[in-house]
Amino acid sequence: MIKKIPGEIWKPLEFPGWKQLRKKYALSSLGRVSSYSEDIHNDGKLLSGSLTTGYKTLNLHRPGNNGTLYIHREVARLFQKKGTPKHKYVIHVNHNKLDNSAKNLKWATLEDMIVHQQKSPAKVAYKKVQATRNSGLKLTASEVKNIKKTLTSKNRQLTIKKLADKYGVSEMTLYRIKSGENWARVK
Repeated sequence: MIKKIPGEIWKPLEFPGWKQLRKKYALSSLGRVSSYSEDIHNDGKLLSGSLTTGYKTLNLHRPGNNGTLYIHREVARLFQKKGTPKHKYVIHVNHNKLDNSAKNLKWATLEDMIVHQQKSPAKVAYKKVQATRNSGLKLTASEVKNIKKTLTSKNRQLTIKKLADKYGVSEMTLYRIKSGENWARVK
């Protein structure tokens, strides 16, 4: 038996192979998942699901299709309207992957999703830590200054490969320094 929550809406969860399963499944607008036989509120059972890379999932062994359903994607599919065919991704507005309520989910384009991820509190904190990190680095700030100076020099004698060997880093590291992806804070 599932306790009713005011304003919560339940919708049946239908997916390939759902008719062959013993139980029926439903999702609520608050992101809750239930299995039931006849009626969600009378014989329903709340399911906690699993966690896959921080996202709540439901692992169902369906005939011919063993697969994982991501709860946030299914809630968005049932309760949120897609803007355009380019809106293929579902983002958590408050950056909390466990909050799968319909009001916290939004369909997004790839570009929207990337911008949203960069604003995540965890990502912002990580960038702050990385910007002030001094231990465990292969290069010092002064070495990076010299590398940048060499890379932008019109009369550069060293190839990227030789420069990478000189500083004991990969060529990719130098390309990332040159593009500003790495060590952007060093001028």
